[in-house]
Amino acid sequence: MAVAIAETIGVVAACDGHGHGQQRDWTPDELAELERKWGSEWPFTGIGTFAHLEYAKCLTNPRELYDIAIIGAPFDTAVTYRPGARFGPRAIRQASSRQTSVGGFNPRAGVNPYRSWAKILDCGDIPITPMDNAVALAQMTAAFTELGQRGTASDVIQKPRLITLGGDHSLALPALRALKEIYGQPLRVLHFDAHLDTWHPERYPSAWPSKQGHFNHGSMFWLAGNEGLIANASTRPSVHAGIRTRLGGTGWHDHDEDTRQNWLRLSADDIDDIGARGVIDFILDSFSSPDGEDQQDPVYLSVDIDVLDPAFAPGTGTPEPGGWTTRELIRILRGIESLNIVGADVVEVAPAYQGVGEETALAAAQVVYEILSSMVKKGRGEMGRTGAGEHVDSHDEL
Repeated sequence: MAVAIAETIGVVAACDGHGHGQQRDWTPDELAELERKWGSEWPFTGIGTFAHLEYAKCLTNPRELYDIAIIGAPFDTAVTYRPGARFGPRAIRQASSRQTSVGGFNPRAGVNPYRSWAKILDCGDIPITPMDNAVALAQMTAAFTELGQRGTASDVIQKPRLITLGGDHSLALPALRALKEIYGQPLRVLHFDAHLDTWHPERYPSAWPSKQGHFNHGSMFWLAGNEGLIANASTRPSVHAGIRTRLGGTGWHDHDEDTRQNWLRLSADDIDDIGARGVIDFILDSFSSPDGEDQQDPVYLSVDIDVLDPAFAPGTGTPEPGGWTTRELIRILRGIESLNIVGADVVEVAPAYQGVGEETALAAAQVVYEILSSMVKKGRGEMGRTGAGEHVDSHDEL
């Protein structure tokens, strides 16, 4: 009863400092003064959450609400070349330490994502087994579904947004499974990558085939398409951007198969001909809805850090020379803020292969910041149309 009364009147009991276990009451003003004196952090201090955000183990606390959650998926046992992306979430968080709410204003978006309507929370990592990929796939699917079905902290959006720190790219399959269940419809995907990731699993030949062997970081979009998780209407394609991979065989079969799966492609070289503005326009035109209500389809944004040239992001599992610069990718991300991004990932950061300057993880942390800014800005635009304190209607939520 005494504790309940103390909480009611906003007074906290604490030791008096005399070492005899006696207690005294701290007033709200005294607590505010302690916060003023000791509450701020330099970028190089504090626990390594993303951008010094508040941290909670959301999967074990179902009462925790948020509008946007940062969730780590430290999984890399579905890679086909270099492992190490299980350490990606940790590296991205550490590289984000210069991002703070005090200095978080994004001048291109006109918003500080950390000081706006959205409660952004670092929800920690999904505890994914490295021993059994079938179990890992089930764990990730269940975790994304649980986190994405929560209520929201504000009334601006009706479903929270998840941004996943990878981990290898295979995590996009469980993410899309969860989003299909949450939104009740297949999604469209905007995919930044050097590779198609729509390859038939048998592209990886083996004398020891298995069903679970089909789940890897180069076939997850093929699997997602076959499961009906990605929109297949010809008027609602998905888009690859930054592609420059070698193809199988002696011809264009991989591209033909990709087209049959309802994907459009922008190669890395296209930016030399049409520029970043042309890339942005191609993406926005591709995601325009045929019914005239532009860019309201739910979109999953997937960013493989190997879309960048290895000069800018060497710390990745499957590096491919000839990619975009960090500046070019950021410029393109800044141009697509009108898309209705309901989930996103930044994957394939493998810090063991990066330099001491953290260039790969720094690029990934900046990508997350740009995605956060766009999500918050779009939500703020919905507030302007509906009035603060009102829910957006169900169509806009999709």
